[in-house]
Amino acid sequence: MNTDQPNLGEVHEMSFIDHLEALRWHIIRSAISIVIFATAAFFAKDFLFHDLILGPSRADFWTYRMFCKFGQWIGAPDLCMDKVGFIIQNREMSGQLTMHISTSFMVGLVLAFPYTFWEIWRFIKPGLYPHEQKNSQGAVFFVSVLFALGLMFGYYIAAPLSINFLASYTVDPTIENQIDLQSYLSTLTTMSISTAFVFELPMIVFFLAKAGLITPEIMRLYRKHAIVVILIIAAVITPPDISAQIIVTIPILILYELSINIARVVARSRTATLNAQLAENNGVSS
Repeated sequence: MNTDQPNLGEVHEMSFIDHLEALRWHIIRSAISIVIFATAAFFAKDFLFHDLILGPSRADFWTYRMFCKFGQWIGAPDLCMDKVGFIIQNREMSGQLTMHISTSFMVGLVLAFPYTFWEIWRFIKPGLYPHEQKNSQGAVFFVSVLFALGLMFGYYIAAPLSINFLASYTVDPTIENQIDLQSYLSTLTTMSISTAFVFELPMIVFFLAKAGLITPEIMRLYRKHAIVVILIIAAVITPPDISAQIIVTIPILILYELSINIARVVARSRTATLNAQLAENNGVSS
């Protein structure tokens, strides 16, 4: 399926080799975009590590300051995270260089995600029927926006709470937390990227509803089961801290309820389309 491929129903069809050739160029362009963003991230080392990666490891991070202000506003000074009780260190000779390269590549993947998804969509879209193409307009935009919102939520909310809890937790005051750089980065990326993909739930439900694989009635029927699954997901991507789990669970629950409304709108649209087609067929037959 290529961007130059005609829609289904036209005479010309691409061979299997043509499909592979088209896919190859979509992959090549996506890879080039990833390399470009990764290269830019590599040369922006100071911003990448000091401001972005290591930001949640310092007490002046935006999230900690906002929690402190919120705690003062509601009269809960315990919410103020005025210090971060751990030290990040590197234990391998080439650890920082390796981390610099791998982190740059990962940032390149994240920044190139919208373009990469657009390339994938360009490959898939010509193989859809005209009405399917019409129904999926704006898919790249909404997928990219939800991904960015999830990434920001993970970076500014889920990751700082997880890092602060895990790094400050001690079984004895005499034990000092000295966190390995790889362990710190793994926690940060897991929290951020996991929530980025979790936030794609509305788009997943949209396409499943369009395909007739899910309905709002089914989602309402299994709402209690979904809540349990959401709690499990929140427990997996957050530390064993009830406050962090609640903060992560709330937006996922909101997304689930939003997805039910999306499925309902899609179901109404499908019903209206089927009724119109039925009326048209009855008119032709009569």
